[in-house]
Amino acid sequence: MIESERIVLKPLTYNQLEKYINNDNSLEVELNLNPTSRTISPELKEALENTILPNVADTTKNYLYSSLWTIISKPDSKMVGDICIVGEPNTDGEIEIGYGTYDEFQSKGFMTEAVRCLIKWAETEPRVNSVIASTLKTNIASFTVLEKNNFIKTGETETLFSWRRTLKQK
Repeated sequence: MIESERIVLKPLTYNQLEKYINNDNSLEVELNLNPTSRTISPELKEALENTILPNVADTTKNYLYSSLWTIISKPDSKMVGDICIVGEPNTDGEIEIGYGTYDEFQSKGFMTEAVRCLIKWAETEPRVNSVIASTLKTNIASFTVLEKNNFIKTGETETLFSWRRTLKQK
């Protein structure tokens, strides 16, 4: 778990991920949280079933680099969004992150704070040298989160911006 004054980032176990997918408030009950209105996009559901769950089940891997981390608002005692690391560090020590804030909690700074917390955690991980991310060019809120966390734009395609935050030199 990672904490700041306002939020907690909690990496979900395999069983908790299954409850997350069920989206029936059983996860909130287990975590002693108030119910949250959240939807799971088809893309996230596919990622959970085809990539995240199998990687978390793989005991040869550190599940922290594969699981969904739920973001909990301490004042609301609610899940407000999710952040994940897309696999273990590569040979250059890079980890890629992805994230999303539930509709009712957008534009309240939760994701900026969550990314900041995850960066602080990543700085303590010996194998991690930098954090990378991609955002749609049209998703201003998503890339503003990265800009506020001192990510540098490193490239672009027709639809995406690529970002990097260097934590330490190799």
